[in-house]
Amino acid sequence: MASIFSKSSDAYIRIGLLVLVLGAGATIALAFYLANPQVRETGYAPLQPVEYSHKLHAGDLGMDCRYCHSSVEQAAYAAIPATEVCMNCHVRVKADSPLLQMVRESYATGQPIPWVKVHSLPDYVYFNHQAHVAAGVGCVSCHGRIDQMIVVKQVEPLSMAWCLDCHRNPAPRLRPADQVTNMAWQPDRDPVELGRQIAEAKGIAPPVNCSGCHR
Repeated sequence: MASIFSKSSDAYIRIGLLVLVLGAGATIALAFYLANPQVRETGYAPLQPVEYSHKLHAGDLGMDCRYCHSSVEQAAYAAIPATEVCMNCHVRVKADSPLLQMVRESYATGQPIPWVKVHSLPDYVYFNHQAHVAAGVGCVSCHGRIDQMIVVKQVEPLSMAWCLDCHRNPAPRLRPADQVTNMAWQPDRDPVELGRQIAEAKGIAPPVNCSGCHR
């Protein structure tokens, strides 16, 4: 009786099975990698109802972060600016631009612009912007080079492990208070030693116990 399969079929089947096994393994490994809290949120860059370029405003024009996010030094939350803040400039600058139609409507009606939150923490996590800014943690440490982003994206995982890494060794992330919002700031000496001096002068000792962030 003639053979249904050629002599080389066995080798092809073995190779095919090996490819399937390796492919399945790679898929599972990728799934676990993407599910890891260290990476799963990084890169999130939602489209906003109004195109707003931080590169233009914070980068090219040099606007200080605190002009729009005015509460970072006094409150737990970095406030999203009210439409009136936008219109302080845009009542004169590009006042008739079609890109600002929603801004003008919001200003006229009092209805807030439905901005999409980019950096979110779970409800069970307590985070205070004021405490970190006062300590000398630069905006860039958590948010990246916002001044170079046309569309804001999340560049750090904001996971518990990531936060604890900083709390256990805050010195490399600390800078002088007047440089907190300066995205391009570079220390003129060893940043770790400078950070240690700042931490000692301010008595900075970030909590690493559960109640520090879960209240």
